[in-house]
Amino acid sequence: MDDFAGFDGFLGSRAPLVLDLLFLAMFGVVLVLAWSIYQVKYRHRYELHKRVQVILGVVLFVAVSIFEIDIQMHGWEDRATGVKGGTVTPWVSTALYVHLTFAVSSVLLWPVVIVRGLRNYPDPPRPDMHSIWHKRWGWIAAIDMGLTALTGWVFYWLAFVR
Repeated sequence: MDDFAGFDGFLGSRAPLVLDLLFLAMFGVVLVLAWSIYQVKYRHRYELHKRVQVILGVVLFVAVSIFEIDIQMHGWEDRATGVKGGTVTPWVSTALYVHLTFAVSSVLLWPVVIVRGLRNYPDPPRPDMHSIWHKRWGWIAAIDMGLTALTGWVFYWLAFVR
């Protein structure tokens, strides 16, 4: 799409490169998140879970930061409509707002769960008094991240594929 700023994606849609990368990366994030939860819940690998969650948090922070910079510089609406100055459909707008609800809550919730875990668990990590809070809010954060990914994929399809 030579008419639009930014690099073209590689998935055959109208999306920019950064959005294609984030679209695919979220599959990895969801799988690694599920694997990490499995490791702590069933294998009791607390240190591994801690390291994986910190790495996921850093990777997501960097990826979302790069994405936000790209979107602020180049926008997305022209690519979504395929026309300079085009207007997106109400379905696309609604999908974006639903996605942003989960994305913003994830951005706020994940660091809280990670930082509280780092501050309140002993080193090396093991179950203690903080576990009840961490388990409840960790599950909420994980579900929120899953819904962030799912709604992001729906938005991607509606805006850049359909």
